[in-house]
Amino acid sequence: MQKNKVVSLNYCLKDTQGEELDRADADKPMKYIHGGGTIVSGLENALDGLKVGDKKEVTVKPEEGYGEIVSELRMKVERNKLPAGQEITVGMELTGEHGDGKKYAFTIVEIKGDDIYMDGNHPWAGKTLHFSVEVMEIRDATTEELKHGHVHGEGGHHH
Repeated sequence: MQKNKVVSLNYCLKDTQGEELDRADADKPMKYIHGGGTIVSGLENALDGLKVGDKKEVTVKPEEGYGEIVSELRMKVERNKLPAGQEITVGMELTGEHGDGKKYAFTIVEIKGDDIYMDGNHPWAGKTLHFSVEVMEIRDATTEELKHGHVHGEGGHHH
């Protein structure tokens, strides 16, 4: 496959222990624009040159996946530093800034009294990922899709 093609994939993603983390099947394939940087680089690079019907096993190390775990993105926050009146539950995501000025999605991982423990790392950060992929379809991206940087329509983004 080549850059700026819309690719439809079936895949099964597992961690090193063999636990299934995610999947996209024929009835709901994942669609992305190849070369657009919208999927992890280790997977995207491994898919270069594949054709419809090709199957491939791909192992993606953390540095080409969701990165290593950044300890500074794991923090304890006092309840009174969060929006007043908002119910806080384990698993909830909040968006906030870190010292670097970037916005992160922080997941509440533990609550102990007034101490809220949050993690801004992607859940798959630090993990080696094992993809079993099958290329289902390849087509030219539309001008609008290229302009917006994502696939439109079924299996893609809707405006």
